[in-house]
Amino acid sequence: QVQLVESGGGLVQAGGSLRLSCAGSGRTFRTYHMAWFRQAPGKEREFVAAISWNGHSTFDADSVKGRFTISRDNAKNTVYLQMNSLKPEDTAVYSCAAAVPSRRVNWYSRTAEYSEYDYWGQGTQVTVSS
Repeated sequence: QVQLVESGGGLVQAGGSLRLSCAGSGRTFRTYHMAWFRQAPGKEREFVAAISWNGHSTFDADSVKGRFTISRDNAKNTVYLQMNSLKPEDTAVYSCAAAVPSRRVNWYSRTAEYSEYDYWGQGTQVTVSS
């Protein structure tokens, strides 16, 4: 079992930047694939970005490509989402999620599927004003 805690959300003007962090508990965190999803009011949960357990593979949604960057520091049990050039449509609750590789053998081809993830954080609010 791993607990995930997000931080770094807030209110920012369009064009600004934020860096979200997701801190994980336990020694096994570094073995998990990780991802960020977001959900805006009245909308379905949306995949944002994912990173493999060793950081060698990353995946981005088309809507954030070139603006957001996912990274991880396994020594700190933390995954980051650097968000630049923010737009009002980026406003949402952002949640991190962990996938256990032994359970998700098809993860590399299904990174955007929320059903591929075993653990979820509570989320952090990001609001972008125009």
